[in-house]
Amino acid sequence: ATCGHGCKYGECTGPNKCKCFPGFTGKTCNQDVNECGLKPRPCEHRCMNTHGSYKCYCLNGYMLMPDGTCASSRTCAMVNCQYGCEEVRGQVQCLCPSGGLQLGPNGRTCIDIDECSTGRAVCSYNRRCVNTFGSFYCKCQLGYELKSTSGRYNCLDVNECVTNTHRCSLHAECLNTEGSFQCKCKQGYRGSGFDCA
Repeated sequence: ATCGHGCKYGECTGPNKCKCFPGFTGKTCNQDVNECGLKPRPCEHRCMNTHGSYKCYCLNGYMLMPDGTCASSRTCAMVNCQYGCEEVRGQVQCLCPSGGLQLGPNGRTCIDIDECSTGRAVCSYNRRCVNTFGSFYCKCQLGYELKSTSGRYNCLDVNECVTNTHRCSLHAECLNTEGSFQCKCKQGYRGSGFDCA
């Protein structure tokens, strides 16, 4: 089976037919399903959508149970956690709903981990890391755009000379380069290529 448009988070099962991995949807399986918006709601109290999944957390005074429900806990109420808590061997521990968050110095609120600056995020060639609250994503570098080639998504060079997104002078030639472009004044003209006289 070949899928000319590609299957980003899924597998090609027939001619241009994708079977999406759990948590993803769309013709090319490139859209994240917001499980928090589904009926019935997957979490009893609060829900946080994550890339391809979701996390449940409880209101203050409740603790998250293994089945995703929230149980009343007097000890949790006393600790005053931002995103609910759990009791481990008699000890109350505040929770963060995502691996991209960590407990702050007060042990009750969650602060963002910048995966891009700490090096925890690895983006493939021609992609740059963009930090978000609780996570990150990889975006094509400037001069590249996301395109589907032979069933896979890749960041490919934008030919600024063809797309006419260059800023070359009317009296200059545009030369495409990998991820960028150059401007060269035509014969009989001199200048930077952006300005030719």
